[in-house]
Amino acid sequence: MPAILYFYTLNQKIYHSLKSADQQQKFFQLREKYPYFVFQSYQIKRTKGNLRLVFNFNLADTYHFSPEIEIPFRSFYDWNLPESSLHNLAFHIGMIELISYWKLSCSPQVIIRPHHLNEVQLKFWKELYFQGLGEFFYLNNIKASLDDFMQIESEGSVLKTVEATFSEGVLLPVGGGKDSVVSLELLKSEKQLIPLMVNPGPASLRCAAVAGFGEDQSAIVKRSLDPLMLALNQQGFLNGHTPFSALLAFVSLLVSAGTGFRNIALSNESSASEATVPNTQINHQYSKSIDFERDFRNYISAFIHPQLNYFSLLRPLNELQIARRFSWHTAYHLAFRSCNAGSKTDSWCGKCPKCLFTWVVLSPFLSTEELEVVFGKRMQDDSKLLGLLESLAGQTALKPFECVGTVDEVQAVLALHHARNEEFVRSPLLTLYFKKHPVQPSGEQYLELLLKERNQLHFVPQKWIKKLEDQP
Repeated sequence: MPAILYFYTLNQKIYHSLKSADQQQKFFQLREKYPYFVFQSYQIKRTKGNLRLVFNFNLADTYHFSPEIEIPFRSFYDWNLPESSLHNLAFHIGMIELISYWKLSCSPQVIIRPHHLNEVQLKFWKELYFQGLGEFFYLNNIKASLDDFMQIESEGSVLKTVEATFSEGVLLPVGGGKDSVVSLELLKSEKQLIPLMVNPGPASLRCAAVAGFGEDQSAIVKRSLDPLMLALNQQGFLNGHTPFSALLAFVSLLVSAGTGFRNIALSNESSASEATVPNTQINHQYSKSIDFERDFRNYISAFIHPQLNYFSLLRPLNELQIARRFSWHTAYHLAFRSCNAGSKTDSWCGKCPKCLFTWVVLSPFLSTEELEVVFGKRMQDDSKLLGLLESLAGQTALKPFECVGTVDEVQAVLALHHARNEEFVRSPLLTLYFKKHPVQPSGEQYLELLLKERNQLHFVPQKWIKKLEDQP
């Protein structure tokens, strides 16, 4: 190795080692300064048909937070549930909401004042918090273990399970991406179906509208973060990814009770269970994984209501199969979005892992011209995306910390294009990629194999399995 390169590499290792030590030191200092975090209370408020929940947290009696959840009136709601049932559902939303505020200091003790949690419940919550914060710990260079990252102490009364009568109706969370579009198309003929959206952006509303559901026919949930949390982030407190899909899961239970619909059909695919960091349990999509889904189903059956049925309709499918199905539904091609970076402007940024992955998995099923219309650019001409493409294809140590598919899926698409020797192969981006990373010549067979597979580890009711099998 040339001397200059050697010393550069050595300096980079020293820099990252020092950065890791600094973050670990900050972690210890914050835990010492703020030794406890309190879930103090919550309020349930009903006005003019709206339901509003306010949660009260405090960080070592120094900082106080009051985030809110509001569910605007819809004709299909009936909130005349027993008070004990509403308290059960509201409290559990508070239990998942608190993690966004706890992570500011990672206080070693968490005190739950409103209600008592037994040992089984405490085990569930510690597992959810720890696994759901795997990315947070990893990217902040924090070494923590499940046993010692927090201790939970609970007080108050024991919650009663929910008392409610449920029909076979379906709640379908819609995020505005291709996955929930496929679920909408599979289930829109159901007699009782309500799209569910949390702080919906234009894409979510558009996709629901294309499927025939206006805002008044959709369950809209408004979530408000406490601005003090954002201010403390700017002041140097710890920050990072939290398991939003777990929050959606608990919010969906409340909406399910209000509508009387027992089925909650997610659109998480088999690919969501792949670790982001190889050979670890660190997964950006942990709360979309089959592990979370199984644990959550067991928890709600035991402690909330045994008839509630939370499952992912698309779990038997992989991202390629979903992309193929999505390609058939052309009415959504200009309506959907999967770009977090462009969410504020309702656009595709064309530079992030989500944009590039979505382009990759759609590219076997849409023409070059159709892809350009969807994304507003010829992404294959952007050679600056090489590093991202390499990370999606498993050519780097890590996958991107985004909701993207598996390495195998990306490699299959690239192998397909290479085997066909299409225009894509001669584009600036793929020319660079294939120059650095030769592929096997069996691309078409590789992709066809993935398009035929079915993941058998799922909780989809049998009556909807047929819907997945009716089309290839």
